[in-house]
Amino acid sequence: MLETLKKLHRLIGNLFGDNVPEGVAWDRIPPELMPPRERLLRRSSLIMLWGALLNLVAALIAIGIAIHAANQDKALFLALHEAALSRFIIDADTAALLIIAGILANAAILLVLAAVIMAQELWTVFTAWLLTAANLAALLVFGFTAGILAIAPLLTVGLMTIGDLRAFRLNPVMVKELRGRMRGVRGFAIITVFLTLMSFFTILLYLLRVPTGGVVVTGDLGRELFIGVLFIELMLIIFIVPALTAGAITTERERKTYDLLQTTLITKATFVVGKMQSALGYIMLLLLSAIPMQSIAFLFGGVSEAELMLALLVLLVSAIALGAFGMFFSSITERTLAATIRSYTVAIGITVGLPVAALILFQNAYGNVVNNIAAKVSDNPAVEAAFIYLDMIATSLNPIMATLRSQQMLIDHQQLVTMRVTLSSNGSSIPILSPWVLLTLVYLSVTALLVLVSIRRMERQAG
Repeated sequence: MLETLKKLHRLIGNLFGDNVPEGVAWDRIPPELMPPRERLLRRSSLIMLWGALLNLVAALIAIGIAIHAANQDKALFLALHEAALSRFIIDADTAALLIIAGILANAAILLVLAAVIMAQELWTVFTAWLLTAANLAALLVFGFTAGILAIAPLLTVGLMTIGDLRAFRLNPVMVKELRGRMRGVRGFAIITVFLTLMSFFTILLYLLRVPTGGVVVTGDLGRELFIGVLFIELMLIIFIVPALTAGAITTERERKTYDLLQTTLITKATFVVGKMQSALGYIMLLLLSAIPMQSIAFLFGGVSEAELMLALLVLLVSAIALGAFGMFFSSITERTLAATIRSYTVAIGITVGLPVAALILFQNAYGNVVNNIAAKVSDNPAVEAAFIYLDMIATSLNPIMATLRSQQMLIDHQQLVTMRVTLSSNGSSIPILSPWVLLTLVYLSVTALLVLVSIRRMERQAG
C-alpha cells in the first residue's frame, strides 16, 4: 500500500511539477537558464494542469453533494441548481448531472491543452480563447458559475501568450510524417482496402436484410444499414489505429535514429504530439472517406444528420484514445511488437472484456432502462440507481455499446444529452446521461494524461 502511494505521488509530481533531474532530459534545462519562450510555454502548461485539477476537485465535490442529496436531502439538488446553473429551467437533479458533466468537460479540455501547448501547437491558442468564450456564454446565459474555474486559467494563459504568438506554429513532425505517409503506396492501399471492406459489408448487409419478393420498411432498412456500417467502421478503426501509433517511438529506436533526434531542435513534446497528430490525421481521412458509405442510409430514410455527426464524434474520440494508448506503450517499451501487442490487448479489453464484465456485474441495468424495460436489480431505490449509473459509466467506456445506446436515446426518445428513466423499485425517476458524453470526456482526459506521461518518459530516456 505504501509503495502504491509513493508511485502515485511520483506520478502527480511528474505531471504537475517540474522535477526532471538535470542530465537525463532530452531538451530540459534548469528553469533559471531557460529562454523566455520556453519558460512561458512550461508555465502555461502548468497553469492549465492545475486548472484541470481544480475542476476535477470541483466535479468530485458536486458528485458528493448529488449522492448525499439523492440519499438524504433532496433540497441540496435545488441549492446546487441555484448556485451553479440558476438560469437554466430544468429539473434540479438533471441540472446537477449537467453541472458535473460541464465541469468534467472543462477539466478534459484543459488537460488536452496542457499536453499540446508545450508542442507550440497553433490551434491551442484559438481553442483556449474559444473555450473561454463558451464558458463566458454559459455563465451569462445559463448561470454556469462553475465555468469561472476554467475561465481563470484560460484567461491567464491567453494573456501570457498573446504577446508571443510567433511561438506557435504547425507541428513540423506532423507535416513531415503526413507527407511521407501520403507519398508512398501504403497510405492509399490502406484506404483502398478499408473502403473495399466497407463496401463489401454494406452490400452484404443489404442483401441479408432485403427478403426476396417481400416488403421492406425503408426507414428501418436505412437505420439498420447505418448502424451496421458504423459497427464495421468502428471495428476496423479499433484494429488500424494501434498499428499506426504503437511504433511511433520504438521505430526510431529500432532504426537507430532515436539518439540522432536528441541532437536536433525538436522538443520531446513536439515529437510526441506531432506523431500523434500525423496518425490521427490519417485516421480522420479514413473516417471522411467512409462518409458516403454511411450516407447510403439517407436514401432509405430513418437516419438524421444528428445521428451521422454523433457517430463521427464517437469514432474520432475512440481513435484518439486508442492512438494515445499506442503512443504510451511505444514510449515505455523497446520493441514495436511489444507495444503493438499491449495496444491491441487494451483495445480488445475495452471492446470485449469491459461489456462482458459490466453485463455480469450490473445485469444490463442501464441498457434496460434506455429500452423502457424495468431494471429489476434491487428493491432498494438507492441500490437500483447505483446499478444504473455504474452500468452507464461502463457502457460509456465501450465505444460499441456507447454508440448503440446513444443512437437509441436519440432515435427512440429524441434525447441527445440527458433523459429521465423510471425506477422499478418505487416508481420514481432519475436522470441519466447519453453515453457519448461520458465517452468523450473520459477518453479525452485519458488521452491527455497518456500524452503527458509519454512526454515525461522521453525526458528520462535521454542522456
